[in-house]
Amino acid sequence: MATITIKDVAREANVSVASVSRALNGGSGVTAETGQRIRDVALRLRYIPHAAARMLITRRTNTIGALLPDLYGEFFSELIRGIDLAARAHGLHLLVSSSHDSSEDAAAALRAMQGRVDGMLIMSAHVDDAFLRANLPEDLPTVLINSPVQDEAYRVINVDNYAGARAMTKHLIDTGHQDIAFIAGPENNFDAQQRENGYRAAMAKYASKVEPVVVAGDFTEEAGFRAGEALLARKKRPNAVFAANDMMAVGCMHAFREAGVCVPQDIALAGFDDIPVARYVAPPLSTVRVRIVDLGRSALEAVASMLENPDHQVTAGPTFGCEIVVRETCGASSAPASHE
Repeated sequence: MATITIKDVAREANVSVASVSRALNGGSGVTAETGQRIRDVALRLRYIPHAAARMLITRRTNTIGALLPDLYGEFFSELIRGIDLAARAHGLHLLVSSSHDSSEDAAAALRAMQGRVDGMLIMSAHVDDAFLRANLPEDLPTVLINSPVQDEAYRVINVDNYAGARAMTKHLIDTGHQDIAFIAGPENNFDAQQRENGYRAAMAKYASKVEPVVVAGDFTEEAGFRAGEALLARKKRPNAVFAANDMMAVGCMHAFREAGVCVPQDIALAGFDDIPVARYVAPPLSTVRVRIVDLGRSALEAVASMLENPDHQVTAGPTFGCEIVVRETCGASSAPASHE
């Protein structure tokens, strides 16, 4: 079957090629009646506009780039789901790149996207002010997710990880746990740093006589499993464990189960993020809820707003609060926040 071209649509609709282009690209210069006739003909002929040609006319790709540290796990699937829901609502597409082990990898990914996207969403441990200015065009609308960057040129949307971790640690202390160990996330990860800081602050204020115990992790189930084994091997076991994310909490729970340690009867356990699986593990996981889908949606909405209003001044994005979700693993029958 021969490829239908814009000339075929113009001939069938009895108009010029320029009129077809204007009608299909939302331009002015054609009447409503003519524009509808052109669109009807294009639909009947199954005409598909050439993307490169359309981009030359509109100077838009209708695509948003997303630079993420990883795509593995429920956190990122929920984040991308939120981004995609908002993108579709705005008629935009996504170009996603992930798993960058160094700033050079992240820079290469950004360079590969240039000219192919109208805006960027960035969540990366390798990004700072200097990196952004060296690797992004000044006029490219950019939104940073969970970033320490403080620059008027970029909108930043953060989660209040510090307050969430502090609140969960205090809750564990309030329910009778003093020896609380913390499974940390990656050293260079801003979220992980803020969550550990919140844990340490709560321990210093509400359990000052107890030395904080921090075990290394990397946000994966395997790291949680190894951390669980390491904590059980200690001469003095903790009576509660707070993992910096739910995936590590699930891995830790598996290590406890294999060792015959019961949660929460022997050791209480809590996570962070409230990924969908948290409520379905046995026992259901107490955690700190992050509205992950809303985080992704808000980031996309912000970059879409910057595209639609290019002359508006960039303003600071929202900071998403967290809430404690008490299920069975923390051994509490009540809590100051959400219950499930």
